[in-house]
Amino acid sequence: MRKVDPSNAINSKTPQHKLMGTITPSDLHYERSHAGVPDLDPAKHRLLVHGMTEKSLVLTMDDIKAMPSVSRVAFLECTGNGWENWKTADGNLTVQNTHGLISTHEWTGVPLSFILDLVGKNRRSTWMLAEGGDAAGVARSIPLTDEVMAEAILAYGQNGELLRPAHGFPLRLFIPGWEGNLSIKWLRRLKFGDQPFMTRWETARYTQLLANGKARQFQLVQEINSVITAPSGMMQIKPGHNRITGLAWSGYGKIERVEISTDAGKSWKQAQMNHPILPKAQVRFQMDWNWDGRPTKIVSRSTDDKGNVQPDRKAVIDRMGTNALFHYNAQQTWSIDEKGMVRNVLA
Repeated sequence: MRKVDPSNAINSKTPQHKLMGTITPSDLHYERSHAGVPDLDPAKHRLLVHGMTEKSLVLTMDDIKAMPSVSRVAFLECTGNGWENWKTADGNLTVQNTHGLISTHEWTGVPLSFILDLVGKNRRSTWMLAEGGDAAGVARSIPLTDEVMAEAILAYGQNGELLRPAHGFPLRLFIPGWEGNLSIKWLRRLKFGDQPFMTRWETARYTQLLANGKARQFQLVQEINSVITAPSGMMQIKPGHNRITGLAWSGYGKIERVEISTDAGKSWKQAQMNHPILPKAQVRFQMDWNWDGRPTKIVSRSTDDKGNVQPDRKAVIDRMGTNALFHYNAQQTWSIDEKGMVRNVLA
Protein backbone atom coordinates (compact mmCIF):
# COMPACT_ATOMS: atom_id res chain seq x y z
CA MET A 1 0.00 0.00 0.00
CA ARG A 2 1.31 3.46 -0.94
CA LYS A 3 2.02 5.69 2.03
CA VAL A 4 -0.06 8.88 1.99
CA ASP A 5 1.12 12.15 3.49
CA PRO A 6 -1.52 12.99 6.17
CA SER A 7 -1.60 16.61 4.99
CA ASN A 8 -2.69 15.43 1.55
CA ALA A 9 -5.56 13.41 3.01
CA ILE A 10 -7.46 16.49 4.22
CA ASN A 11 -6.33 19.16 1.78
CA SER A 12 -6.38 19.71 -1.94
CA LYS A 13 -5.10 23.03 -3.20
CA THR A 14 -6.01 25.20 -6.18
CA PRO A 15 -3.23 25.33 -8.84
CA GLN A 16 -3.06 29.13 -8.95
CA HIS A 17 -0.16 29.11 -11.44
CA LYS A 18 -2.30 27.33 -14.05
CA LEU A 19 -5.42 29.51 -13.85
CA MET A 20 -6.48 32.40 -16.06
CA GLY A 21 -8.73 35.27 -15.03
CA THR A 22 -10.22 35.16 -11.55
CA ILE A 23 -12.96 32.51 -11.49
CA THR A 24 -11.79 29.12 -10.21
CA PRO A 25 -13.29 26.14 -12.05
CA SER A 26 -15.47 24.15 -9.64
CA ASP A 27 -13.37 21.01 -9.92
CA LEU A 28 -10.22 23.00 -9.02
CA HIS A 29 -11.76 24.55 -5.88
CA TYR A 30 -9.51 23.89 -2.89
CA GLU A 31 -10.77 21.43 -0.31
CA ARG A 32 -10.27 21.30 3.45
CA SER A 33 -12.27 18.79 5.46
CA HIS A 34 -12.09 17.37 8.98
CA ALA A 35 -13.84 14.04 8.52
CA GLY A 36 -14.19 13.39 4.82
CA VAL A 37 -17.18 14.14 2.61
CA PRO A 38 -20.62 12.95 3.78
CA ASP A 39 -22.92 11.17 1.32
CA LEU A 40 -26.09 13.23 1.69
CA ASP A 41 -29.39 12.68 -0.10
CA PRO A 42 -30.76 16.13 -1.02
CA ALA A 43 -34.31 14.76 -0.91
CA LYS A 44 -33.81 13.84 2.76
CA HIS A 45 -31.60 16.73 3.83
CA ARG A 46 -33.15 19.17 6.30
CA LEU A 47 -32.15 22.56 7.74
CA LEU A 48 -33.29 23.31 11.28
CA VAL A 49 -33.58 27.01 12.15
CA HIS A 50 -34.29 27.73 15.82
CA GLY A 51 -33.16 29.42 19.03
CA MET A 52 -33.99 33.02 19.88
CA THR A 53 -36.61 33.35 17.15
CA GLU A 54 -40.36 33.86 16.99
CA LYS A 55 -40.74 30.42 15.44
CA SER A 56 -38.64 27.41 14.55
CA LEU A 57 -38.57 25.91 11.07
CA VAL A 58 -37.38 22.71 9.44
CA LEU A 59 -36.71 23.39 5.76
CA THR A 60 -36.26 20.96 2.88
CA MET A 61 -34.07 21.71 -0.11
CA ASP A 62 -37.24 22.21 -2.17
CA ASP A 63 -38.38 24.82 0.37
CA ILE A 64 -35.04 26.62 0.14
CA LYS A 65 -34.86 26.57 -3.66
CA ALA A 66 -38.37 28.03 -3.84
CA MET A 67 -37.17 31.14 -1.97
CA PRO A 68 -35.78 34.30 -3.63
CA SER A 69 -32.13 33.78 -4.62
CA VAL A 70 -29.07 35.93 -5.22
CA SER A 71 -25.74 35.32 -6.97
CA ARG A 72 -22.42 36.86 -6.02
CA VAL A 73 -18.80 36.49 -7.13
CA ALA A 74 -16.53 36.30 -4.08
CA PHE A 75 -13.52 34.42 -2.76
CA LEU A 76 -13.48 31.66 -0.18
CA GLU A 77 -10.20 31.29 1.72
CA CYS A 78 -9.02 28.82 4.33
CA THR A 79 -7.63 30.63 7.35
CA GLY A 80 -4.52 28.47 7.03
CA ASN A 81 -3.64 29.75 3.57
CA GLY A 82 0.08 30.60 3.58
CA TRP A 83 0.94 28.79 6.80
CA GLU A 84 3.91 27.03 5.16
CA ASN A 85 5.87 30.29 5.44
CA TRP A 86 5.28 31.15 9.10
CA LYS A 87 8.63 29.84 10.35
CA THR A 88 10.77 28.87 7.36
CA ALA A 89 10.62 28.92 3.58
CA ASP A 90 10.93 25.70 1.63
CA GLY A 91 12.56 26.74 -1.64
CA ASN A 92 10.86 23.93 -3.55
CA LEU A 93 7.29 25.09 -2.92
CA THR A 94 5.03 26.22 -5.75
CA VAL A 95 2.35 28.90 -5.46
CA GLN A 96 -0.15 26.05 -5.24
CA ASN A 97 1.63 24.97 -2.05
CA THR A 98 1.88 28.44 -0.53
CA HIS A 99 -1.39 30.04 -1.67
CA GLY A 100 -3.59 27.20 -2.88
CA LEU A 101 -6.20 27.43 -0.13
CA ILE A 102 -8.26 30.14 -1.83
CA SER A 103 -10.76 30.01 -4.69
CA THR A 104 -13.16 32.50 -6.28
CA HIS A 105 -16.60 31.47 -7.54
CA GLU A 106 -20.05 32.71 -8.35
CA TRP A 107 -22.19 31.60 -5.41
CA THR A 108 -25.98 31.24 -5.68
CA GLY A 109 -28.49 30.78 -2.88
CA VAL A 110 -30.89 32.36 -0.43
CA PRO A 111 -29.85 35.50 1.47
CA LEU A 112 -29.50 34.88 5.20
CA SER A 113 -31.55 38.04 5.71
CA PHE A 114 -34.55 36.32 4.10
CA ILE A 115 -34.31 33.44 6.60
CA LEU A 116 -33.95 35.88 9.49
CA ASP A 117 -37.19 37.62 8.46
CA LEU A 118 -38.92 34.28 7.97
CA VAL A 119 -38.26 33.03 11.51
CA GLY A 120 -38.39 36.43 13.19
CA LYS A 121 -34.96 36.69 14.82
CA ASN A 122 -35.12 38.16 18.32
CA ARG A 123 -33.47 41.58 18.50
CA ARG A 124 -31.38 40.41 21.45
CA SER A 125 -29.96 37.59 19.37
CA THR A 126 -26.45 38.69 18.34
CA TRP A 127 -24.84 35.31 17.55
CA MET A 128 -25.61 32.43 15.23
CA LEU A 129 -24.46 28.83 15.49
CA ALA A 130 -23.97 27.16 12.11
CA GLU A 131 -23.59 23.37 12.17
CA GLY A 132 -22.57 20.98 9.40
CA GLY A 133 -23.68 17.45 8.63
CA ASP A 134 -20.22 15.89 8.33
CA ALA A 135 -18.91 13.21 10.70
CA ALA A 136 -16.94 15.81 12.66
CA GLY A 137 -20.05 17.93 13.24
CA VAL A 138 -18.13 21.13 12.54
CA ALA A 139 -19.98 24.05 14.14
CA ARG A 140 -18.99 27.70 14.49
CA SER A 141 -20.34 30.69 16.40
CA ILE A 142 -20.79 33.66 14.09
CA PRO A 143 -21.43 37.24 15.29
CA LEU A 144 -24.49 38.68 13.58
CA THR A 145 -22.92 41.92 12.42
CA ASP A 146 -24.73 44.13 9.93
CA GLU A 147 -22.26 42.88 7.32
CA VAL A 148 -23.05 39.21 7.95
CA MET A 149 -26.79 39.74 7.98
CA ALA A 150 -26.61 41.69 4.73
CA GLU A 151 -24.15 39.52 2.80
CA ALA A 152 -24.29 35.90 4.03
CA ILE A 153 -25.88 33.36 1.69
CA LEU A 154 -27.31 29.87 2.17
CA ALA A 155 -25.68 28.61 -1.00
CA TYR A 156 -26.69 25.63 -3.12
CA GLY A 157 -25.12 26.79 -6.40
CA GLN A 158 -21.53 27.30 -7.49
CA ASN A 159 -20.44 28.58 -10.92
CA GLY A 160 -23.85 27.92 -12.43
CA GLU A 161 -24.25 24.35 -11.15
CA LEU A 162 -25.09 22.59 -7.91
CA LEU A 163 -22.41 22.57 -5.23
CA ARG A 164 -19.94 19.72 -5.55
CA PRO A 165 -20.11 17.17 -2.67
CA ALA A 166 -16.68 18.18 -1.34
CA HIS A 167 -17.77 21.82 -1.27
CA GLY A 168 -20.92 21.41 0.79
CA PHE A 169 -23.63 19.76 -1.33
CA PRO A 170 -26.53 20.17 -0.99
CA LEU A 171 -26.28 23.34 1.15
CA ARG A 172 -23.61 25.47 2.75
CA LEU A 173 -23.35 28.80 4.48
CA PHE A 174 -21.24 31.35 2.62
CA ILE A 175 -19.94 34.53 4.27
CA PRO A 176 -17.99 36.70 1.77
CA GLY A 177 -14.56 37.79 3.00
CA TRP A 178 -14.62 35.86 6.28
CA GLU A 179 -12.68 32.74 7.34
CA GLY A 180 -13.55 29.75 5.19
CA ASN A 181 -14.25 27.60 8.24
CA LEU A 182 -17.19 29.88 9.09
CA SER A 183 -18.85 29.09 5.75
CA ILE A 184 -20.10 25.77 7.12
CA LYS A 185 -20.47 22.99 4.55
CA TRP A 186 -23.34 20.46 4.51
CA LEU A 187 -25.36 22.97 6.55
CA ARG A 188 -28.02 21.32 8.72
CA ARG A 189 -28.67 23.75 11.58
CA LEU A 190 -28.78 27.45 12.39
CA LYS A 191 -29.34 28.40 16.01
CA PHE A 192 -29.63 31.97 17.28
CA GLY A 193 -28.56 33.25 20.69
CA ASP A 194 -27.20 36.21 22.64
CA GLN A 195 -23.64 34.93 23.13
CA PRO A 196 -21.08 32.72 21.36
CA PHE A 197 -21.78 29.00 21.68
CA MET A 198 -18.10 28.17 22.34
CA THR A 199 -17.83 24.96 20.36
CA ARG A 200 -14.59 22.99 20.29
CA TRP A 201 -13.85 24.54 16.91
CA GLU A 202 -13.44 28.00 18.47
CA THR A 203 -11.63 26.83 21.59
CA ALA A 204 -9.31 23.99 20.61
CA ARG A 205 -9.06 24.52 16.87
CA TYR A 206 -9.50 27.92 15.22
CA THR A 207 -7.69 30.10 17.75
CA GLN A 208 -4.53 32.07 17.06
CA LEU A 209 -1.56 31.79 19.40
CA LEU A 210 0.04 35.22 19.77
CA ALA A 211 3.61 36.19 20.55
CA ASN A 212 2.71 36.98 24.19
CA GLY A 213 1.37 33.47 24.80
CA LYS A 214 -2.28 34.45 24.71
CA ALA A 215 -4.70 33.03 22.14
CA ARG A 216 -7.03 35.12 20.01
CA GLN A 217 -10.53 33.92 19.20
CA PHE A 218 -12.87 35.05 16.42
CA GLN A 219 -10.35 36.68 14.10
CA LEU A 220 -13.01 36.31 11.38
CA VAL A 221 -12.01 38.54 8.43
CA GLN A 222 -9.44 37.36 5.88
CA GLU A 223 -6.87 40.15 5.58
CA ILE A 224 -5.63 41.91 2.48
CA ASN A 225 -3.31 39.74 0.41
CA SER A 226 -1.71 39.19 -2.99
CA VAL A 227 0.63 36.77 -4.70
CA ILE A 228 2.50 36.66 -8.00
CA THR A 229 1.39 33.44 -9.69
CA ALA A 230 3.78 33.69 -12.67
CA PRO A 231 6.68 33.60 -12.55
CA SER A 232 6.42 31.72 -9.26
CA GLY A 233 7.94 28.83 -7.36
CA MET A 234 9.68 26.11 -9.38
CA MET A 235 9.14 27.88 -12.71
CA GLN A 236 12.06 28.86 -14.91
CA ILE A 237 12.25 32.03 -16.99
CA LYS A 238 14.57 33.42 -19.66
CA PRO A 239 16.21 36.87 -19.91
CA GLY A 240 14.24 39.46 -21.83
CA HIS A 241 10.51 40.09 -21.86
CA ASN A 242 8.43 38.42 -19.15
CA ARG A 243 4.87 39.09 -18.07
CA ILE A 244 4.32 39.11 -14.34
CA THR A 245 0.79 38.21 -13.28
CA GLY A 246 -0.96 37.33 -10.05
CA LEU A 247 -4.01 37.67 -7.82
CA ALA A 248 -4.96 40.12 -5.07
CA TRP A 249 -7.86 40.07 -2.60
CA SER A 250 -9.18 41.53 0.65
CA GLY A 251 -11.91 40.45 3.04
CA TYR A 252 -12.53 44.11 3.83
CA GLY A 253 -13.55 45.30 0.37
CA LYS A 254 -12.23 46.07 -3.11
CA ILE A 255 -8.61 45.99 -4.17
CA GLU A 256 -7.66 49.55 -5.13
CA ARG A 257 -4.01 49.15 -6.15
CA VAL A 258 -1.37 46.46 -6.66
CA GLU A 259 2.35 47.23 -6.82
CA ILE A 260 5.18 44.99 -7.97
CA SER A 261 8.86 45.15 -7.08
CA THR A 262 11.46 43.40 -9.24
CA ASP A 263 14.39 44.42 -7.02
CA ALA A 264 13.49 42.84 -3.66
CA GLY A 265 11.30 45.72 -2.48
CA LYS A 266 13.72 48.58 -3.15
CA SER A 267 11.39 50.16 -5.71
CA TRP A 268 7.78 49.59 -6.73
CA LYS A 269 5.73 49.98 -9.92
CA GLN A 270 1.97 50.00 -10.15
CA ALA A 271 0.51 46.97 -11.90
CA GLN A 272 -2.45 46.90 -14.26
CA MET A 273 -5.61 45.39 -12.74
CA ASN A 274 -8.07 43.50 -14.92
CA HIS A 275 -11.78 44.25 -14.68
CA PRO A 276 -14.17 43.51 -13.13
CA ILE A 277 -12.80 44.65 -9.78
CA LEU A 278 -15.33 43.39 -7.22
CA PRO A 279 -15.46 43.64 -3.41
CA LYS A 280 -14.25 40.55 -1.57
CA ALA A 281 -13.25 38.88 -4.84
CA GLN A 282 -9.86 38.11 -6.31
CA VAL A 283 -8.49 40.57 -8.87
CA ARG A 284 -6.04 39.63 -11.62
CA PHE A 285 -3.03 41.95 -11.98
CA GLN A 286 -0.20 42.02 -14.52
CA MET A 287 2.90 43.94 -15.59
CA ASP A 288 5.51 43.71 -18.37
CA TRP A 289 9.09 43.14 -17.20
CA ASN A 290 12.38 42.86 -19.02
CA TRP A 291 14.67 40.65 -16.95
CA ASP A 292 18.37 41.41 -17.42
CA GLY A 293 19.46 37.91 -16.38
CA ARG A 294 20.88 38.92 -13.00
CA PRO A 295 19.67 37.27 -9.76
CA THR A 296 16.85 39.20 -8.11
CA LYS A 297 13.66 38.88 -6.09
CA ILE A 298 10.11 39.77 -7.14
CA VAL A 299 7.25 40.59 -4.78
CA SER A 300 3.76 42.14 -4.86
CA ARG A 301 1.76 44.18 -2.36
CA SER A 302 -1.88 45.26 -2.50
CA THR A 303 -3.97 48.11 -1.09
CA ASP A 304 -7.76 48.01 -0.65
CA ASP A 305 -10.42 50.71 -0.65
CA LYS A 306 -10.45 50.78 3.17
CA GLY A 307 -6.80 51.82 3.24
CA ASN A 308 -5.40 48.44 4.28
CA VAL A 309 -1.93 47.75 2.84
CA GLN A 310 -0.51 44.25 2.63
CA PRO A 311 2.35 44.05 5.16
CA ASP A 312 5.84 42.69 4.63
CA ARG A 313 6.96 39.62 6.54
CA LYS A 314 8.75 41.56 9.29
CA ALA A 315 5.59 43.48 10.14
CA VAL A 316 3.54 40.27 10.33
CA ILE A 317 6.07 38.51 12.55
CA ASP A 318 6.52 41.58 14.78
CA ARG A 319 2.75 41.60 15.34
CA MET A 320 2.01 37.87 15.53
CA GLY A 321 5.28 36.06 16.32
CA THR A 322 6.12 32.71 14.73
CA ASN A 323 3.87 30.45 16.83
CA ALA A 324 0.76 31.55 14.98
CA LEU A 325 -0.79 29.31 12.35
CA PHE A 326 -3.59 31.28 10.70
CA HIS A 327 -4.07 34.53 8.77
CA TYR A 328 -0.61 34.75 7.25
CA ASN A 329 -0.86 37.58 4.71
CA ALA A 330 2.76 38.75 4.36
CA GLN A 331 4.05 39.79 0.96
CA GLN A 332 5.19 36.71 -0.95
CA THR A 333 8.75 36.89 -2.27
CA TRP A 334 10.08 34.75 -5.12
CA SER A 335 13.84 34.64 -5.77
CA ILE A 336 15.24 34.22 -9.29
CA ASP A 337 18.78 32.91 -9.76
CA GLU A 338 21.17 33.42 -12.70
CA LYS A 339 19.65 30.40 -14.48
CA GLY A 340 16.13 31.84 -14.21
CA MET A 341 14.96 29.33 -11.59
CA VAL A 342 12.23 30.73 -9.34
CA ARG A 343 12.08 29.68 -5.69
CA ASN A 344 10.14 30.47 -2.53
CA VAL A 345 11.99 32.68 0.00
CA LEU A 346 10.91 34.63 3.06
CA ALA A 347 12.26 38.03 1.96
